[in-house]
Amino acid sequence: MKKTILVTGSTDGIGLATARTLIEMGHHVLIHGRSASKLKEAELQLAKLTTDGAIESYLADLSNMDDVTAMTKAIAERHHRLDAVINNAGIFKVSEPVTRDGLDVRFAVNAIAPYLLTRQLMPLLDASSRVINLSSAAQAPVNLKALTGDVRLEDDLTAYAQSKLALTVWSHVMAESMGESGPVIIAINPGSLLGSKMVKEGFGVAGGDISIGADILCRAALSEEFATASGRYFDNDIGQFSTPHTDALNQQKNKAVVDTIEAILSTQV
Repeated sequence: MKKTILVTGSTDGIGLATARTLIEMGHHVLIHGRSASKLKEAELQLAKLTTDGAIESYLADLSNMDDVTAMTKAIAERHHRLDAVINNAGIFKVSEPVTRDGLDVRFAVNAIAPYLLTRQLMPLLDASSRVINLSSAAQAPVNLKALTGDVRLEDDLTAYAQSKLALTVWSHVMAESMGESGPVIIAINPGSLLGSKMVKEGFGVAGGDISIGADILCRAALSEEFATASGRYFDNDIGQFSTPHTDALNQQKNKAVVDTIEAILSTQV
């Protein structure tokens, strides 16, 4: 059955490969990018696939929460339901690490924006829908003052690892708060050092086969093995569900991270 699936950050890398696989399977895929030219290029490339799949494109800069809201409204105007949201978009190394709202761009794009996007799309999601959040093997304790932008993290990897733990944390908290009435929400490490643009620019290595990441994201969005895994973390480096950073097992710390994200959004949305 054809499903309607949003894939953020789908103009290159794992996101584009995931969108391509889903379209080849015949699904209706909503692609997203922050560059109009790259988004158009991706749309034209995917449109050449000879399948029954369909494509829509959405332009938004996920470091800007107003853009996130505008995109979710645009999606809701065209759709009454989504089968899956794959929060794939991510940032590691950037020339300007601070957003116009004073946030660290890694936290904004990797953790806060997908939280807002998921929350705002919740009316389109039901108990059979899935939210797949792209986590990482790189996870580090979240400095709440860095999350709010009050403290600057000079090291790219530190900021990235903290943002990915923040994403993993809210995935678990949101899944628990929704219970069986909400969508399945899963955080996934798609595989370490896969050959995405982010890995090439951030680590200076070619990286591994990005289809490894695309395959696990598609499985998580569609297969029965993930149907009852809400709130869990899947580590594709070992090919199984696993335990994230120990901080993600601390209820008090988890609540503090989510409360901080909510406080940030209360001033921006």
